[in-house]
Amino acid sequence: MMRLLLALAMLIMPAAAFADGIIYNVNGLTLDEDGNVVRFNAMIVGSDGRVVKLFDLDRRDDFPEGMEWRADMEGRTLLPGMIDGHGHVMGLGFQLSQLNLTGTQSLDAALAQVGQWAGDNSARWIVGRGWNQEIWGLGRFPTAQELDSVTGDRPTVLDRVDGHALWVNSAALQAAGITKDTPDPAGGRIERDAQGNPIGILVDAAMNLIRDHVPQPTPRESNAAFLAAQRYLLAQGVTATADMGTTVEDWLLYRRMGDIGLLEIRIMSYGHGVDTALEVGGQGPTPWLYGDRLRMGGIKLYADGALGSRGAWLKADYADAPGQTGLGFLSDDQLGNLMVRGAMDNFQIAVHAIGDRANSQVLDVIDELVDTFDGDRRWRIEHAQIVDPADLPRFGKHGIIASMQPVHQTSDMAMAEARLGPDRLAGAYAWKSMIDNGSLLVFGSDFPVEDPKPFIGWAVAVSRQDADLRPFGGWQPQEIVTREQAWAAYTINAAYAGFAEDKVGRLAPGMQADFIIVDRDPLNVSARQLRETQVLETWIGGERVWKLGEEEPN
Repeated sequence: MMRLLLALAMLIMPAAAFADGIIYNVNGLTLDEDGNVVRFNAMIVGSDGRVVKLFDLDRRDDFPEGMEWRADMEGRTLLPGMIDGHGHVMGLGFQLSQLNLTGTQSLDAALAQVGQWAGDNSARWIVGRGWNQEIWGLGRFPTAQELDSVTGDRPTVLDRVDGHALWVNSAALQAAGITKDTPDPAGGRIERDAQGNPIGILVDAAMNLIRDHVPQPTPRESNAAFLAAQRYLLAQGVTATADMGTTVEDWLLYRRMGDIGLLEIRIMSYGHGVDTALEVGGQGPTPWLYGDRLRMGGIKLYADGALGSRGAWLKADYADAPGQTGLGFLSDDQLGNLMVRGAMDNFQIAVHAIGDRANSQVLDVIDELVDTFDGDRRWRIEHAQIVDPADLPRFGKHGIIASMQPVHQTSDMAMAEARLGPDRLAGAYAWKSMIDNGSLLVFGSDFPVEDPKPFIGWAVAVSRQDADLRPFGGWQPQEIVTREQAWAAYTINAAYAGFAEDKVGRLAPGMQADFIIVDRDPLNVSARQLRETQVLETWIGGERVWKLGEEEPN
């Protein structure tokens, strides 16, 4: 079957893969390497899938000689492919194929959906994700007993929307041997009732107590999940992504897809910890593989958890949970040692830090390491959601990259106010402050935590409002960025952050011809209209890999 699919793919592959061609009659826009807007109406793509020339074509009879194929875009807008600076490819793929509670508005609605899924699927374990007790207005975590009412004795494991907590039923607790006497692991928390009994919520490192017992997907299931994720990303105009936390199994799957010609999207891979990166890369980053489609160049580390599960590590108590400051995963020495191990082999280091204490810790460690590890390191701090205003200027030192996700702000704003209180929001989701202080700002979605639709994130970045235009004037509007700054964060900056700035992120001679066709000019519409931008076609390396309305890419 796979051989047949490959044969069909070769038959329908456009001529762009084999000969020079021209894209014309477009409203072409790109940024140059300095972030300036460049407009054009025609582009020559070489037989190697790279841009040869951007120019203005005045008349049909002005076609350059030697063009063996032509693509008339009928005046539509052409943009460089969007790059998601922080995502989880396989997490998205499995979300698309498993129980998905994203968007449920109440506990009752979630339970009904779980019950429906349980009735429709016969797998021994029920696995899913996407619940959010904050949206439900529950004022507490859901419990195992509530889940038992619709799952019975089938072990059930459901990731919170942020991936930093599990909601499990009694059968899952029993399968893992978790009882009143089970201690909290380092960097994790078992939520308990007044008598100390587990209630069915496991936060951060405590999740591993259950995960080790969940049946792993088969290779066939993993293949299907990857292909689903890839197609979904291409449909959103995402032509490249940073994959934050690639496991060895993930890497082997990406290689398998590349070997059989099914890897289309470009993946900038960050290994799940130092050991993973060394197992894959040996003594350093891998080369680019499959025509610049895959490279493991970095290591993903974690300093803390997430705000929604009160795992983000704060300098002061949570306003809505006195006595709790979150979870610091590593001591300063432990974090420093891991960063040293990775940096010694020239891997780029990316550290998840959400709370102000965690961000401060990572900044402190970088300050200590820069004298030892010179050169172009591009230290990354992922999320940087809650930062002490006193620490914001530190992001502008040592070439630190602030890798942030605009839609987290609109998803979290009410929760952030509850978790922190109004007096601790000055450094919250502080995009403009990052730019003003000299940090390189990169945007992404953290998919599947958020939907990887870059035009929604772009709209949020320039308005700090949700889909209903709330709040009026934007939440903490002093942190709004310009249209061009947000675009750069999704293109040239995201490419630079993955050491791919000479390959993708903009359209210019010698760059990969990764581009999208959309239904409007994003620089000339309102924020609401920007949010509603529709991707019509997606091209990678001069080949069309997705088109609106087509069942399969061609």
